[in-house]
Amino acid sequence: MRYTGKLYRPPSEAHSYILQATIGCSWNNCTYCDMYRDKPVFRVRPIEESLEDISMAGMTYGDSVEKLFVADGDALILDMDHWRAILEHARETFPSLRQVSCYATSGNILEKTDAELDELRGLGLSLLYIGPESGDEQTMRRLAKGPRPSGASREDKYLYNSHVDAAKKAKASGMKMSAIFLLGAGGTERSDAHARGSAALATEMDPDFLSALTLTVVPGTPLARTQSNSGWTLPEVPELLAELRTMVGESNLSNALFRTNHASNYLPLGGRLPTDKARIVQTLDRAISGEIPLRPEWSRGL
Repeated sequence: MRYTGKLYRPPSEAHSYILQATIGCSWNNCTYCDMYRDKPVFRVRPIEESLEDISMAGMTYGDSVEKLFVADGDALILDMDHWRAILEHARETFPSLRQVSCYATSGNILEKTDAELDELRGLGLSLLYIGPESGDEQTMRRLAKGPRPSGASREDKYLYNSHVDAAKKAKASGMKMSAIFLLGAGGTERSDAHARGSAALATEMDPDFLSALTLTVVPGTPLARTQSNSGWTLPEVPELLAELRTMVGESNLSNALFRTNHASNYLPLGGRLPTDKARIVQTLDRAISGEIPLRPEWSRGL
């Protein structure tokens, strides 16, 4: 297997084989994100290289590969010829394969036709990770969660609505979806709006998996420059926990597996929503009041 630069994957893909079919992120403009800034020029790897890597992984790991994560940042942007070749060869190479997943943006979900998404699902692509990070339109724009459509006005909730539409489209194809939100993304100024908007967006997307990470302001990113130049401030830990309480308490999901097990978080939590909502909210109340110890700063990470 051959990898370029740093690799990132969701916590739930810890035991997956990672195929780096794209290098970097086709958008790479999110103001908080440092994940692909070491790969400023996005490119698609030649399909021959990806297929060779799958073959090498098959010779090394064979039957033990049950999950495949296709990297880098938004691999769904791959054209259908690439996806067909990857998924068909993966299925031939890994007899125990039961899940193929990748990161996706609302834009590249919407760019695929219904027929293309149906075909991808039939070939084995079963889970998409999408990160709106917030449901507050103003926060989403500050984070640069996507381009502004031609003709969109300041009043349009085009980023919010694109994520709702993308979720509906992916789910209609039979794919599962994991939605990722970012505690602290609204700063102190929009903390409440960010939390309530995120609860509303999570409800409308109604993902199969819901996770929350905690924002880390990485030096050198546009958000770090905003913090230096305009006084933008990351909320303190109790406010971050209060955001999470609002997100969980005000969301209304059908049946989502909820996790805050990412290393950035101060309080690892898990359960199903709505089944475990009351327990999770009660735990957050205890953490906010200081009854439950939090993860120390030295053990947190990206």
